[in-house]
Amino acid sequence: MTSTYTTLSTGQRMPLIGLGTWKSLPGQVKQAVLIALDSGYRHIDCAAAYGNEQEVGQAMWERIGPEKLIKREDVFVTSKLWNTKHHPEDVEPACKKSLADLGLHYLDLYLMHWPMAFHGSLLPGLCPCRRGDEVMPRREDGTIQYADTHYRDTWKAMEQLVDKGLVKAIGLSNFNAKQTDEILRICRHKPVVNQVECHPYLTQKQLLTHCHDRGVALTAYSPLGSPDRPWATPGEPQLLNDPQILAIAGQYGKTPAQVLIRWQVQRGIICIPKSVTQYRIQQNIQVFDFKLSEYDMKQIESFNRNERLIAPTIETGGQKVWRDAGHTHFPFHDPY
Repeated sequence: MTSTYTTLSTGQRMPLIGLGTWKSLPGQVKQAVLIALDSGYRHIDCAAAYGNEQEVGQAMWERIGPEKLIKREDVFVTSKLWNTKHHPEDVEPACKKSLADLGLHYLDLYLMHWPMAFHGSLLPGLCPCRRGDEVMPRREDGTIQYADTHYRDTWKAMEQLVDKGLVKAIGLSNFNAKQTDEILRICRHKPVVNQVECHPYLTQKQLLTHCHDRGVALTAYSPLGSPDRPWATPGEPQLLNDPQILAIAGQYGKTPAQVLIRWQVQRGIICIPKSVTQYRIQQNIQVFDFKLSEYDMKQIESFNRNERLIAPTIETGGQKVWRDAGHTHFPFHDPY
């Protein structure tokens, strides 16, 4: 059977299955993390922009630490730097805010959430260098207010977090192949992970090969197709209800979610399914007691549509377009 973890370029062992916390509401996420830790999860994926790190931290405080059930060094915790904090002066304070909210002294992994910088809203009465905490700063017409900070400069500031011991490793999220290579060309500390949307409708085969060839692991977010994504509309595909996935799941006596997660694990991809439901959280990590056949692996791969379900869209002139397509560093104009 496949190992339960992958070894990063830093030598860290990163569990292949983690609990995702995006869209986990206050009042739910603490219990979800507690269930996950009690069910054997040793990898929790967080982000400042999710707005729930304090509650995640409450769960960790109850389970992790000296004289607690779980040792800190046995849990792999990831957080992410949000787009409004790309200015080099904002990187360390943003990281320390996540650490404080999570109740941790260090992060195992800190990702740049997107290559795109947004303007932080200015706080009244403060120096212009002090950027605010509005997650989606908007102009009067409702459009996102972009900033021109380059992700190279943000990365250099993130490298100092490693130097200071605030994080064990740093990585990327939603970066395309060219952007990943640009970071690799200038880095002192190599990105160990690129976290991207990945599921059978968007297999990311080319990006997976590209990253693995460079020693960068791939993490799949929304591996189940994120059926509760906020911008889903009636008639859009529901991966968990795909008849072919249901048929394969029936062959193995497993749930569709377990098949989708197992497919990623066998590809060497880290997987962070999100749930706040106890039995689903427990089921999602029970994927190491079976193996998909080569035929089934290829069959699932053939479902690829290069279809992004997670990139936010807006309606313009009666057509749906990517919300941030006009940003200089928008990553999805390239094929991978």
